Amino acid sequence: MKKKINSIGIEKDPKDTTVVVAMSGGVDSSTVAGMMKQEGFKVIGVTLKLYDDTQQTAKSKQCCAGQDILDAKRVADKLDIEHKILYYQSKFKQEVIENFVDSYIAGETPIPCVQCNQTVKFKDLFHESKKLNADALITGHYVKSITQNNETNMYRAVDENRDQSYFLFNTTREQLNYLRFPLGGMMKDKTREIAKKLNLNVADKPDSQDICFVPNGEYVSVIKKYKPDSFKKGNIKNLDGKVIGVHDGIVNFTIGQRKGIKVAAKDPLYVVEINSEKNEIIVGPKENLVKKEILLRDINILTNKEDLNKEILVKIRSTGKLIKSKIKISNNIGKVALLEDEYGISPGQACVFYKKDKNGDKLLGGGWITN
Repeated sequence: MKKKINSIGIEKDPKDTTVVVAMSGGVDSSTVAGMMKQEGFKVIGVTLKLYDDTQQTAKSKQCCAGQDILDAKRVADKLDIEHKILYYQSKFKQEVIENFVDSYIAGETPIPCVQCNQTVKFKDLFHESKKLNADALITGHYVKSITQNNETNMYRAVDENRDQSYFLFNTTREQLNYLRFPLGGMMKDKTREIAKKLNLNVADKPDSQDICFVPNGEYVSVIKKYKPDSFKKGNIKNLDGKVIGVHDGIVNFTIGQRKGIKVAAKDPLYVVEINSEKNEIIVGPKENLVKKEILLRDINILTNKEDLNKEILVKIRSTGKLIKSKIKISNNIGKVALLEDEYGISPGQACVFYKKDKNGDKLLGGGWITN
């Protein structure tokens, strides 16, 4: 007799299914752990310690800090599930923080949350979950996932204000088939409602708002800590190449920035280019921020290549809109032709691909913007 497929798309009874839940100590992952326990799955909660707290980071609204680890432990005790803490500070520093710092020094605008998911969260935690003989790795990301015939596909979350699919474009096919995202089909207020019904101590806990290792969003302080010699004065030039000011370090600027340029001009000036080799900032009017073509490297594809031969939708920042585009890929390098105007595109950001189907906006993959 064929077994019934359970709620996470596996042909097993929940009581015979072991799941690892990545528990950050926030309401989302805690609720997911509670939902899995309530459905009768064998649940193992795993919390990652990614960096050592400072007085500043302990007070800010972030994930994976000391208080969050304590909250995750309390939730696990409340749910009566096994709980493990993995100490990944060294991996996280090398693979995420140092990459973040180097990217800014190179004049890019990095996205450390993608690097974190790509490395310690999905790669290392994936292997740890396999060691524990778990049938699936469950997270509290707001991504809709649909599993059919042992293959999982990702879609933008129902709650588009919370959608995190952009940050997961670099997930491998093997990881994706093993991952599950139970919150993708619900709104955030529903998550808090479930947490309250489960009587979890984190039900009203505020969401994390900062990059975990960047206190109060002050990324420059992180660069000063790791690479203090990277703050070198240089020229600010206009589009004609004329020097119109001096900056205190290119790490203080991002493409599209308007405030903080400190150059007097009749019309507003924006950062339109950062030249790390010459240590120069190029500024100009807003219309010079419009781009029609983007070059990508290190492309990750989660679909049939035929899907990318047609018009697709792309997103070039996590809070951005979906833009109609066409893409050509060769040797893991891509050229994206934007069919709509977009402003302030910066190297170091991700360009993520989608297409609409009957289930919503399907994630096709993505790549890193180089130019």
